[in-house]
Amino acid sequence: MHKAKPGDLVTVIYEGILENGEIFESSQDTGPLQFRIGTGSVMIAFEKAVIGMEINESREIRLQPEEAYGLPKEELIHTVSRSIWDAKVDIKPGVVLGMTMEKDGEQHQVPAMVTEVSGDKVTVDFNHPLAGKQILYRITLQNIEPLQAARSTQN
Repeated sequence: MHKAKPGDLVTVIYEGILENGEIFESSQDTGPLQFRIGTGSVMIAFEKAVIGMEINESREIRLQPEEAYGLPKEELIHTVSRSIWDAKVDIKPGVVLGMTMEKDGEQHQVPAMVTEVSGDKVTVDFNHPLAGKQILYRITLQNIEPLQAARSTQN
């Protein structure tokens, strides 16, 4: 039986689970995930876990924060004036706001979590919400399309 290897197009179903048991992501909600191993379209640790799996095989992997969404970075936490938002916007801790940031001369819309509100000052965190968290993934490989087969079907 064929085992998944770099270059293969694979289809998996999965659950992403936090340390407290909360499922934060599931292919049951989004549908099966399809990716080509080695392209970097998913986390490297997730790709590595799939390598060597056979169709219908399941595996659990536990990722440290550095392998998943990274560690929180202090430089991504900012305190800004409440006045940059319309007065009607409900700003309180836990709310995720879309903020416009400039990078390399271009404007980008990015999410930021409000962590604190003190008078006219609002502290926002641009770190990924799962930064610093250990994650468990339960993965089941559903299909493997070897690289050669993918190329021959495109001709």
